[in-house]
Amino acid sequence: MFNIAIAGTGYEGLVVGVCFAEVGHHVTCVDIDEAKIKMLKENESPIYEADLARLMKKNYARDRLDYLTDEEAAYKNADVIFIDVGVPENPDGSVDLSYITSLTEKIASIVAKDCLIVIKTTVPVGTCDKLDQIVAEFSVNSYRVEIAYNPEFFAKGTAIRDTLQVPGIVIGTESEWAEEILRRVYEPFKSPILRVSRKSAEMMKYASNSFLALKISYMNDIANLCERMGADIKEVSQGLAFDKRIGLQFLGAGIGYGGPNISKDTKTLSYMANLNGYELRTVKAAIDVNNDQKDKLYQKAFDRVKSFKGLKVAILGLTYKPGTDDCRESPAVYYIPKLLQEGASIFAYDPVGQANFRKLFPEGEHGNGITYTDHIEDAIDDADVCFILTEWGKIKMMDPVLFRIFMRTPIVYDGRNVYELEAMRKAEVEYYSIGREAVNSFRYNIALSTDRISQSIEVSA
Repeated sequence: MFNIAIAGTGYEGLVVGVCFAEVGHHVTCVDIDEAKIKMLKENESPIYEADLARLMKKNYARDRLDYLTDEEAAYKNADVIFIDVGVPENPDGSVDLSYITSLTEKIASIVAKDCLIVIKTTVPVGTCDKLDQIVAEFSVNSYRVEIAYNPEFFAKGTAIRDTLQVPGIVIGTESEWAEEILRRVYEPFKSPILRVSRKSAEMMKYASNSFLALKISYMNDIANLCERMGADIKEVSQGLAFDKRIGLQFLGAGIGYGGPNISKDTKTLSYMANLNGYELRTVKAAIDVNNDQKDKLYQKAFDRVKSFKGLKVAILGLTYKPGTDDCRESPAVYYIPKLLQEGASIFAYDPVGQANFRKLFPEGEHGNGITYTDHIEDAIDDADVCFILTEWGKIKMMDPVLFRIFMRTPIVYDGRNVYELEAMRKAEVEYYSIGREAVNSFRYNIALSTDRISQSIEVSA
């Protein structure tokens, strides 16, 4: 077993570190954030991920897992150092590699034994070659230090399972020495290992995320056509799932892809193509479709409501997908500023994402402000309009009749196609989704909540 250091305790770094400890390696997770390290030492996870906290506690008690801010102590005698730090996106689609380059400089000057540095972060093709040059420049001894690339393909919400039961592992190396070390590191996972060049491995992660973006954007395009032609996108996707060449995953139409990876990686891949004199028209089309799709549900609501000024708007779901507390690039990040600018009062619910979302939008500090609620019923109570932006299980399991019972005017805009059309008809909810007909036989008159004049709700068949 190896002495492994994980540089960066973000989402991917922490999950990977805990899983390495679970299979028997001794792992030290490193971060310069003292508050985060203190939290980790107390077996408190800074992120929401199924089974993560349990495995943290289990392996910390076994002395297989530790957390440090002291970089020299962590890196000096490590056999393998996995780098998993941020690469912020620049406005032009490129990424900022300063965190990785400065960390590589530091590691090269610290290590006191032969060491393999493995990049986990998604980085532009050719980054490892540049890091080779940094290692050569900043090494202060004759120890063997090499760079490898090891892309990760887990999904948030199932990251622990995806890592421990990974169907295959990709290692990008340029020497037999580096390849042998990574094969031994991953031997306990008992999964097939594919060895490729570093550049192929670097490209692989961008290709993977961009392909998922293409699937999502294609289905959103088909969904928009379904609405015009009277077809139902949920029925279409169910049929496509039977085709084994296509599969079921990423066929759900909605208001576009989000999250910190797919959105950034598609733009970076397109940027890299342009730098090399090539236009990735398929990826560019996916980006364009996704940008347009983000606005689709809002535009439907605006065409119906005409103005959000003075309205109480319920937002159900703040994270970019269920199963995670990550709110980066979530639909709510896009929708809430627009609604606040229009003068709406927001009442928002999410079962796990509120803490992260509050960092972006503190309660009561934007326009009419945001009120965060711990229960769906509190969010929709007396609301004029409701947007469903994340398909959390608690939202999907809610009886649709509650919209009619609690809302002032039960008008629901569902960006994730959570409910069946017939269920919303029976509940007498005015319902709009993506790629399906609208349930608007119940058309409610909306009164501005600024005066809250007591009015009877008129319903026209």
